Amino acid sequence: MRLEGKFAAAIHKQVSDYKEAEKDEKIQKRYGSMAYRLPILVRSAGLAQALAFVESKSKHEASHPYTYLLNHLAEVVIGNNDGKALAGQSRNADVQEYMYLTQRTMLALKWYKRFAETMLGITPTTAGEDGGGND
Repeated sequence: MRLEGKFAAAIHKQVSDYKEAEKDEKIQKRYGSMAYRLPILVRSAGLAQALAFVESKSKHEASHPYTYLLNHLAEVVIGNNDGKALAGQSRNADVQEYMYLTQRTMLALKWYKRFAETMLGITPTTAGEDGGGND
């Protein structure tokens, strides 16, 4: 199976499991909204800055939807369910590794965005509404 297919299957399971476990639709929307917006943030600010932003918004709470998203992303991209590890790796990478991480992350984020739309009901209109007030 190609990498893209592996990512799609793994991310579909993550989002499905998250949606089933998290019954609060506002919390689901926060996860989905960030999943929808993160590819744009990576393109505009760079991988390290985008991941640092998500880290800062998660308020270091294990149950925060952004923490789940960051951990899910790390599991798919580096095979380690630790978003802080992915963020740290992006900050400490040399140019070649940074480009590789960015490429893998963008491939994964394409699927997070698609599943945020189809499974969590995120649209371009609702993507800016995180459902949780101030982060």
